[in-house]
Amino acid sequence: MLALSLLATLAFAPEPTCLIPVHATAPTSIATDSLRAIYERGQPFPEFLASAERRKEMWEANYKAGEAVDATMVSRARAVGGTWHILVVAIDSCSDSVSTIPYLARLVEQVDGLEMRIVLPSAGKSVQEAHRTPDGRAATPTVVLLNPEWEVAGCFVERPVALREWLEAHTGESKMDWYAKDLGRTTVAQFVDLLEKAGHGEMRCE
Repeated sequence: MLALSLLATLAFAPEPTCLIPVHATAPTSIATDSLRAIYERGQPFPEFLASAERRKEMWEANYKAGEAVDATMVSRARAVGGTWHILVVAIDSCSDSVSTIPYLARLVEQVDGLEMRIVLPSAGKSVQEAHRTPDGRAATPTVVLLNPEWEVAGCFVERPVALREWLEAHTGESKMDWYAKDLGRTTVAQFVDLLEKAGHGEMRCE
């Protein structure tokens, strides 16, 4: 209950702007050896969480709330099997990052074969530029699913599709209110769907 109360309080806090790098020509692809090198320079989520300075309480509260990740989603992710690497480009001050990544971290903890590392935009700029938002921005978080050969198998960029559509229909509404009510459920469900498609050889970037 304490975590949920904190989430409700933070939902009305001012929203920091996520880092949006200056537009540049996006590469059509990134070499798999480069993706692996970027991934291996990243931090596991517990280390990232410990080092977070901005939005610290919200990172911790969302991670706590993520303990209740839907068991059905966990079962579906486990059923995919295999080894998958999740490369995340994020910053601690980004409201979309803090509202999505802690829930993905909880899913990863419960699924053998899923591993996640987080890098800052300074290391992951090429990943962001290769996987932009629908309106052409390089944004945080950028979440890229890599298969055992370190090839891109799917991606999740900035925020859930359902939230993107909700914001288009509710001009002026706060995305943080949506996030506080959703508690990561949509993020996890969208990622599991992406993972399942990757397991069948279909790459989806959303």
